[in-house]
Amino acid sequence: MASFILKPAYLCCVVRTSKFKKSLFNEHRTRNALVSSRSYATDGDERVPKIYTKTGDKGFSSTFTGERRPKEDHIFEALGNTDELSSAIGLAREFCLDKGHTFTYQLDKIQCILQDVGSNIATPLSSARESHIKKTKFTAQPIADLENWIDTFTAELPPLTNFILPSGGKGSAALHVARTVCRRAERSVAPIVRSGEADPDVAKFLNRLSDYLFTAARYAAEKEGNEAKIYKRPE
Repeated sequence: MASFILKPAYLCCVVRTSKFKKSLFNEHRTRNALVSSRSYATDGDERVPKIYTKTGDKGFSSTFTGERRPKEDHIFEALGNTDELSSAIGLAREFCLDKGHTFTYQLDKIQCILQDVGSNIATPLSSARESHIKKTKFTAQPIADLENWIDTFTAELPPLTNFILPSGGKGSAALHVARTVCRRAERSVAPIVRSGEADPDVAKFLNRLSDYLFTAARYAAEKEGNEAKIYKRPE
């Protein structure tokens, strides 16, 4: 596996900042421009990036700051967890789209923000230059957005009086799975933030995101007319 910042799938982690209003078209052009700086071409061919680079074959990978670290390093553990979280949200989004839910644009935005989360994690402050920090700074605005969305959902939901189990339809259950992955991502990011290597707002965002996913799961079940299973102590 190649460097986090040079993998085509992760290039937006480098070019994205907290400016979420960039169009996908502009971001796509930026990614292509970055990719084209690496030469994979044969004679007469246009430069097309390969998905494999072989730079991680010996069990090491690179941070955005250029450090080579073993792949089991806590930085890459956290990056893997946030990547898995985005994938889980992507699956939940597909189920929610099938049911016509109107909040899927929020899931789209969250997946993009998770790229920014990864960018910040991949830039340990102990080895970062000012140029690195400027490109990967994470702000508190996404946290406020999550809180607003949670409040909007909650206003349309009945009071929560029982412990509910992951259920309520495919979309709801998938959002619960994403919530549990989010908790794991948060646990892996917490020590990185405590050590001063990542922005504290990254941990706050993941903490709030798990609350959002729980509430969105309830909301999806409610809108579909599905009842979530209630915990009952086995007799």
